[in-house]
Amino acid sequence: QVRLVESGGGLVQAGGSLRLSCAASGSIFSINAMGWYRAAPGKQRELVAIITRDDSTNYADSVKGRFTISRDNAKKVVYLQMNGLKPEDTGVYYCHADREVRYWGQGTQVTVSS
Repeated sequence: QVRLVESGGGLVQAGGSLRLSCAASGSIFSINAMGWYRAAPGKQRELVAIITRDDSTNYADSVKGRFTISRDNAKKVVYLQMNGLKPEDTGVYYCHADREVRYWGQGTQVTVSS
């Protein structure tokens, strides 16, 4: 089992920044990738960013150049630095970790006001 706890969400004005954190615990060995999805109101959950065990990264086109995913292996934390936030970035952000199955965190709300 892998347990994921997100933090760092909140309310921010358009153009502002937030940093989300995802702390992993439990059976974290052999995690192949971790990342972030988001669910906007009335929309399906969509990929935001992912980082693999060899540090390859991938981003949704809508966040490229604004968001950066990184990780601290010693602290077992994955971060999502979000700059230049837009109202359309509003949603619940979920951390995930991929092993034999995909594990999810409980989500953290990000609200960007115009």
